[in-house]
Amino acid sequence: MIASPPPLDRTVVPAEIDRWNWGAFLLNWIWGVGNNTFIALLTFIPLFGLVMPFVLGAKGSAWAWRNGRWDSVEHFKRVQRRWAIWGAVIWVGAIVLFGGLFGGVFYALRSSEAYHLAVSRLQANTEAMSALGAPISTGFPSGEISTKNTSGEAKLNFSVTGTKAKGELQVEAVKKDGVWSLKMLKLKIDGRDDVIDLLKESRV
Repeated sequence: MIASPPPLDRTVVPAEIDRWNWGAFLLNWIWGVGNNTFIALLTFIPLFGLVMPFVLGAKGSAWAWRNGRWDSVEHFKRVQRRWAIWGAVIWVGAIVLFGGLFGGVFYALRSSEAYHLAVSRLQANTEAMSALGAPISTGFPSGEISTKNTSGEAKLNFSVTGTKAKGELQVEAVKKDGVWSLKMLKLKIDGRDDVIDLLKESRV
């Protein structure tokens, strides 16, 4: 009769698995629930949530070894490798999704008629060109644009940089009967208290 192998001693963590656990670091509380390591739920507590991913990455393998049921060290390593792969896939997917959403919003703002109308008016304003210095480049626009049929509104902010100075352009535009027009266009130059009203071509 072949004797059964002795049960694994889960109180002693094998040196070969007592190392950084990427699955625990990337998936923290999800990994914790799946590995009976419920201390990972501290991730939901303010302040703890900032440090727990790193604690789990450093201590997760030891905790999972003690809390789980493993057939062997290889079994443990195989399961933790899957957690690491899924963690990487989820994080890469989230980054790609966020980047796509951000890029889509940026592209929509940057390609809008309201944005191009504001930039054209800026570059045609002699006072703004004199203060900033030509040529003028523009930064990432932020704000919102809403349209419905032939009407709409836009509120945008973006940085402007010339050869002499930098500043910020504040834009408000309305769309009526399919045509965009500027409602407000103000330039605040860094280091100056005054604001240049590009619609009135005067300082306010």
